[in-house]
Amino acid sequence: MVRDPVDNSSIITIERHILEEQAFHPKATGVLTNILYDLALAGKVIASKTSRAGLAEILGRTEDINIQGETVMKLDRFADLTISRLTDHTGRLAGLASEENAEFMPIPDKYPMGKYLLVFDPLDGSSNVDYNMPIGTIFGIYKRTGEDGPVSVSEFLQPGRKLVASGYIAYGTSTMFVYTAGHGVHGFTLDPHVGEFLLSHPDIKIPPAKYFSVNLGYQLYWSKGVQAYTEYLQGRGGGIKGLSLRYIGTLVSDFHRNLLAGGVFYYPADSKDPQLPTGKLRLLYEAAPLAFIAEQAGGYASDGLGPILDVKPSSLHHRTPLYIGNKDLVEKVEEFIRDLDSSGSL
Repeated sequence: MVRDPVDNSSIITIERHILEEQAFHPKATGVLTNILYDLALAGKVIASKTSRAGLAEILGRTEDINIQGETVMKLDRFADLTISRLTDHTGRLAGLASEENAEFMPIPDKYPMGKYLLVFDPLDGSSNVDYNMPIGTIFGIYKRTGEDGPVSVSEFLQPGRKLVASGYIAYGTSTMFVYTAGHGVHGFTLDPHVGEFLLSHPDIKIPPAKYFSVNLGYQLYWSKGVQAYTEYLQGRGGGIKGLSLRYIGTLVSDFHRNLLAGGVFYYPADSKDPQLPTGKLRLLYEAAPLAFIAEQAGGYASDGLGPILDVKPSSLHHRTPLYIGNKDLVEKVEEFIRDLDSSGSL
């Protein structure tokens, strides 16, 4: 008799995996599980558009400017609406906050209100869409701090240590959903034939570093400490040997590669833009969710002075420098900044 080469017992869908994660939370009600699955569904919908962007009339820009002062891409708008419309009516959330909107989005009065808050960057790297480059979605989930009633903006301003789950969806040659709920990092690849995310990367741990990822075009505008750190990564003056430079320009994609292959990504503040003296990346929507993933995978994320996860946002659109990846490499930049810079993190 010929044995079926497919062992169905080894196929783990994202729904099954998330349900099994509940075992780590004896008091779990299943609400967080369903939020994660809602986000996986949103990822499938967004992926269906990114994979046919040139045909779907979603390339290019709208006439709108978002809160970041950036021109809104058509796919940005689609991703933002997809996530909000798939999550705002479920009774699981008390509010949402998106990088694309100046204010948080309360749950409409006609829908029940839940106990969780969702923060997200609907389409990181959207300026790369027109050039067929990788892009992604980043999200974080917090418990609300108020007991009941309308949610307030202050409830969103929690440090990353308070995250109950975070993750990202990478849209590239394949679509991957990577998340943590505080018990390791797990990656799922979308099988387009069955329309489901299947476990492909269980219990991800960052391996020894191979790459460093940074936009060297801004190097002249960095602090002395960050410039010295960059030279260290390039092997100059007794620095580390053997690292290769890889930079895509999409935070999700650069982070994802380094998560799987080992490395450090950094986006310092720079003196070139006086309007962004404390960095460009958003703490709530980008830095903190990815920092939670990095830590769960054995890595570390810093603003140059200390852990990103300990920084409390001062506003919904708080910006920060970010150094993230292998723990030893991130701790090294803190050392350079501490020794060579006298005016804080850059």
